Amino acid sequence: MRCFHSSGLLVLPALWLTVATVAGAPAGTPASQLETVVISATRTPLAPEQVASSLRLLGADALREAPTTTLDGALRGIPGFSLFRRSDSFTANPTAQGVSLRGFGPSGASRSLVLLDGVPLNDPFGGWVAWTKLPREGIGHTEIVPGGGATAWGNAALGGVVHLFSAPLRPGPGGREPAASAEPSPASLRFGATLGDYGTRSGELALVTPTRLGMLQVLARDFATDGFRLVAPERRGAIDVPAWSRHRWLTARWRQALARKVELLATARIFEEKRGNGTPYQRNGSREKFASLALAGTPSDAFTWDAVAYAQDQTFASTFSGVNATRTAETPASDQFAVPSTAFGAAWTGAWNHAGGGRTSFGADTRAVRGETREYFTFTSGAFTRLRVAGGRQAVGGIFALHEHTVAPNLRGTAGVRFDGWRETDGHRRESDRATGVASRDDRYADRDGTRFSPSAGLLWTPAPAWRLRASAQQGFRRPTLNELYRPFRVGPNITEANAALGTERVTSAEAGAEWTLADAGASAGAARRARWVLGVTGFTSSLRDAVGNVTLARGPGTYPLFGFIAAGGVGRQRLNLERIRVRGWELSGRWSPTAELTVTADYLYDDAVVRRAALAPGIVGKRLAQVPRDSAALGARWRGPGGITFTPRVRWIGRQFEDDENQLRLGAVVVADLGVSRALTPHLELFLAAENLGDARIETGRTADGIVNTGTPRLMLGGLRGSW
Repeated sequence: MRCFHSSGLLVLPALWLTVATVAGAPAGTPASQLETVVISATRTPLAPEQVASSLRLLGADALREAPTTTLDGALRGIPGFSLFRRSDSFTANPTAQGVSLRGFGPSGASRSLVLLDGVPLNDPFGGWVAWTKLPREGIGHTEIVPGGGATAWGNAALGGVVHLFSAPLRPGPGGREPAASAEPSPASLRFGATLGDYGTRSGELALVTPTRLGMLQVLARDFATDGFRLVAPERRGAIDVPAWSRHRWLTARWRQALARKVELLATARIFEEKRGNGTPYQRNGSREKFASLALAGTPSDAFTWDAVAYAQDQTFASTFSGVNATRTAETPASDQFAVPSTAFGAAWTGAWNHAGGGRTSFGADTRAVRGETREYFTFTSGAFTRLRVAGGRQAVGGIFALHEHTVAPNLRGTAGVRFDGWRETDGHRRESDRATGVASRDDRYADRDGTRFSPSAGLLWTPAPAWRLRASAQQGFRRPTLNELYRPFRVGPNITEANAALGTERVTSAEAGAEWTLADAGASAGAARRARWVLGVTGFTSSLRDAVGNVTLARGPGTYPLFGFIAAGGVGRQRLNLERIRVRGWELSGRWSPTAELTVTADYLYDDAVVRRAALAPGIVGKRLAQVPRDSAALGARWRGPGGITFTPRVRWIGRQFEDDENQLRLGAVVVADLGVSRALTPHLELFLAAENLGDARIETGRTADGIVNTGTPRLMLGGLRGSW
């Protein structure tokens, strides 16, 4: 594809420069060490206090100690982070696991880019994120940049970036990997074993062992739960069964020094998951094979670079049904028996440090995906009578440059530009009779391409040691996924049509914030001072244009040209571009650490996401964006008490929100309390207990027009053992 070829031509010279650097790196240069830095905002290492946009960091301990079963559940302690619906990956269908930051997410496709070690996790076909393939014991830390990072990362980062980093194979300062060294490293082992309610059980390990040539890490996980029933008790029927799930994966990482200042990291992963979705017929399954090769080098103190190439091959399958009014029987609606998809990508990034504290980072990246859905539909006389095959190819690639410079004493500025090209080919949708093979529909869509320009700018002012004032703005974009372009779907009586003519989503975002830090004056001379108080406030606004939304166009019962027959209580929707959505609000955050043993955090988010223009659906103008609560808050703490006991309570408040674009199906507000308790048994073993939704609050996750309400995780008690050597 033309876009892939042109962006590949940009990456290949950079990879050639990488190889040349590997070959010519001096062998006797001493290793350098990396300080604690973040890379998600500008794609190159940067001290957290130098980031001009909002930034949230969660370390390995915070992720492990969070009182929740899932990794995405741990991230939900940040009010600005949510999945498409209120359920996390414990029970949510994978197609509903797209990430929303600050209300950018009215569909299952993620409008935020999710990365693991710099490689996109967004599904090649649908854009959602399979959170279950991520380790809990093997994650080093997580960086969340809401409303930032689009210039550095390009497509799908218009709502922000969630970047997860694997634990370093050989920890250096700040928990990051140091440069290559001849010093031997000891083997290490970390494991976790869990048992809990609803037949939940899991085991995970992360083993690192030195070899003659480098370091080898093996990570593995096996998880299973019998699950709980999703429909609320007042409408639950005989057809409603627990939503069970099973998944397992194995990852191997190999790290080796090619020269004193050049390192190689190879990664391979296999993943398998199966789920029940609340009725006997509805199930889904996923399989994935993944491999990546990364290189990083520091040819001089002033210049660093890194490069990565990766390949992903996966398949997905899912079944859907319609359930009768008494919920005593179901009728198959579709059998999505195979969704094969692949992704190939490469990236190169360099950073040049200038005299006087300035720095320029630049690079190129490309990603090419292809996939299609193969499914049976129209269930008649005990069998599916029709076959649908729909999909295509998509490629996006770009170049970027970001420059940071000290404008004046205590004032630092950042400016960046990015240019992307995209191309979509082989778009198709064919529907045929299974018995005769005669096609009732055979659409071939014209190839399309385009370009996008994504600038950004930021200012960071430190008028006094305790104060940080910042402002930033950016433009970003997202191409609709292959799923949005080509695949219609049905859930119960509701039908959603695809739209191969969807345009590119574009956003212009701006934010301004202030942070005040009161350090502990009692620290001894030369020792690091603990931040006793950290208070922050951020105001933000975004104008999202041509946002893809599922827009209601018809109501059943009746037969319509676009949808066919819609049963009573059902609706017909189509994916359409909404001319303008306005998202604005503000965040408050605070952290109080009166002692080294106690930390209390509090966060509040006001998020006003409203449709401002929609020519094809004027009835939703002025309506709030579906699945976005206006208010949310979280209160958490970590207290290390006597006897080696650690308490990690958390309370989350989720304001009311709407299930649908017309704001007729309301999901009620809820307060969810979680509690984690752990106790060190030995220097290497720790016993833990997690109580999720301790008060057994009713978490409404979905509502249909005929009054069926789905609910999220009830009270869930888990306990287990963690160890590290």
